[in-house]
Amino acid sequence: MGHLRRSGALAAVLGLLLTASAAVPAAAGPGSTHYRNPISVGVGDTFADPVIVRGDDGYWYAYGTTDPLREGERQFHRVPTARSADLVDWTYVGDAFGPDQRPPYAAPGAAFWAPDVRRIGDRYVMYVTVTDTTVSPEGSDYAIGAATAPTPTGPWTFAAQPVVAPRPGGGGGFLWTIDPTQFTDVDGTSYLYYGSYYGGISVTELTPDGLRAVGTPTLVAVDNKFEGSYVLRHDGWYYLFASTANCCAGPATGYSVQVGRSRDPRGPFVDRDGIALTASRAGGTPVLTQNGNRWIGTGHNGFLTDLSGQDWIVYHAIDRADPYLDEPFGINERPMLLDRLDWIDGWPTVNAGAGPSDGNRPAPVTTGALDERFTAGLAGWRRITGDWRVADGRLTGSGALTSRTTVGGDVRAEADLRLTGARSAGVSLADRVEVRLDAAGGRLVARDGDRTAAAALPAGFNPADRHNLAVEVRGRQLVAELSPARLGDQLAVVSLRLDRPAAGRVTLRATGGEAEFDNVSAVRLHRPASAAVPQPRVGPLIRAYSDEFSDGLDPAWRWVRPDPAASVTGGALRWPVQAADLTGTGNTAGVLLRDAPAGDYVAETKVTLDLGEESVRNYQQAGLVAYVDDDRFARLAQVAIWNTRQVEYGYELPFAGQPVYGGTIVGTPATTTWLRLAHHVDRATGEHEFRAGSSRDGVHWTWGGVWTFPADTTPRIGLVAHGGAEPPVTAEFDYLRFHR
Repeated sequence: MGHLRRSGALAAVLGLLLTASAAVPAAAGPGSTHYRNPISVGVGDTFADPVIVRGDDGYWYAYGTTDPLREGERQFHRVPTARSADLVDWTYVGDAFGPDQRPPYAAPGAAFWAPDVRRIGDRYVMYVTVTDTTVSPEGSDYAIGAATAPTPTGPWTFAAQPVVAPRPGGGGGFLWTIDPTQFTDVDGTSYLYYGSYYGGISVTELTPDGLRAVGTPTLVAVDNKFEGSYVLRHDGWYYLFASTANCCAGPATGYSVQVGRSRDPRGPFVDRDGIALTASRAGGTPVLTQNGNRWIGTGHNGFLTDLSGQDWIVYHAIDRADPYLDEPFGINERPMLLDRLDWIDGWPTVNAGAGPSDGNRPAPVTTGALDERFTAGLAGWRRITGDWRVADGRLTGSGALTSRTTVGGDVRAEADLRLTGARSAGVSLADRVEVRLDAAGGRLVARDGDRTAAAALPAGFNPADRHNLAVEVRGRQLVAELSPARLGDQLAVVSLRLDRPAAGRVTLRATGGEAEFDNVSAVRLHRPASAAVPQPRVGPLIRAYSDEFSDGLDPAWRWVRPDPAASVTGGALRWPVQAADLTGTGNTAGVLLRDAPAGDYVAETKVTLDLGEESVRNYQQAGLVAYVDDDRFARLAQVAIWNTRQVEYGYELPFAGQPVYGGTIVGTPATTTWLRLAHHVDRATGEHEFRAGSSRDGVHWTWGGVWTFPADTTPRIGLVAHGGAEPPVTAEFDYLRFHR
């Protein structure tokens, strides 16, 4: 059960989560259109590890990992870059780096994985994984590099030294120093998160220019479970998104995204159940996982906010019908997808828990009642006071300038601004509600008549650098934030209760000198999702198919490779874990099966398996299985994966003449763990869909991903206990129950 993350590395981790398909409330606003995943079709057949940033010119820019872009091309693009005006239709604009461009510490032929692009100060900084350096001739000596540019399309110049150099691993070779993501906190401190299965995810402080790591790193997510991190700040919490399981197992890829949150950017990050992401029985609340449609392997996410204030998640996925770019078992084809990210009860979830979309969906709002990039001078604006002028698509001046457009109802207004001499500058709504950047006082200030609220700007804040000011008014509540890049990287947040709603015109103000404004917008505020889609429900018990193990083994059970060590005593099936497995071509493990009822049902078992913690016990496990034959099954088990204990939902199927195995991760196991498989027959395709759930107490459930079986198969449900006999351990199953 060893697994490879990318070609050429060694590792071991799987994972999965899920989501159920359902209709959900959609963001809508002026200028909204519709879109369909994947959004990268205009750029290429694959566009892995994507991130998106909005440029100074108002366009959106996407960056992907080093790969060919199209079937049959076989040319590796060194951070392919795409541009879009609406986040839906994308155009390839070139590669960030030329074929011979590399930092001085990189080995010839080094690739650049998983870019992360941010604005720091007056320039853009791109962080990348440099796959090979000159530290070791053996390779896999990964480092985090950085390059800077004046625009989102470059020209990019590598820093001479790595941000994080290769790190020797305690188990040999080098720790996986990959998948960087940068974050700037409200106090102005810049952080870098990086790492993967070998070594875990760590965070380190950066120098103010963002180009060198300083201080002592802190582990924020355990090794052998997480990689591909992304951090943002929301409602005073810091959220660590991380991908789990194997990114690249072709048609069995179960990559997915989980999250933990903290009050501190260094953690500890805990999930919804209060379990730390650093624990051996590692926590993690599902955010995004496959739901039974065409998309599997949904992971390695970025983040953005549209002009209506709706958050979105950008990620890659695999079309299970077309998993490879060219030949089977070659490069995994991972196009770029985009979906709505909702916040329900303080936790992020994609499409209110419905998961990746496949079909027409309301698109992000990228234009509105007011959408000004100053390409037509001051048309649409009226000067109130002062002197204003437009040059190179930017507005500069002092005094007050108001829009001729009126915006009504709940509204979100944005502006990119920099203070070139002004003491303060900002945005006013309805000629009375004002949010301004007070450079002289070092504050972000909101005012409504005599009411004011303020938040301090971070030490070292430079008002001459370009920042984004976003103001949201919903009813009588105003919330404003200042950020360098609109990516959940808040520098200051202020909220104020208003006397009355603030419908009306948008006014730009600068006092005590000049300020520069650009990308000014005002659109109707998004309507947030208020509830998650329903999870699988458990109905009446189907007694004829269930077994409480109260009186021997029910005659309906059938063995595949009987194990005489298994017995029913004391009201439980007791099964010593076998030194055997089902994956690959070995097929040595026993499987205890029974027929499943027709139609939709939920199968549940309660299994006790004392795997301890921290120690390596690969890959002892016990749990449920949906089984067609030895090369087509879905196995839901609590399992020891190196030092971790996880609930893995593994999947094997025949593909291109051989069995392929992958998996996804559900919840966190306890010594006694409850497991469920919710079976549904897709009315359109006839496919059998099995969604996995797990619980630590039998009451509160975490639901994960879906694996599917062809319509012409008849999966049976059963139990397994295998993966290694040392040290000896016995799985105890209290029952197998079927419910409608």
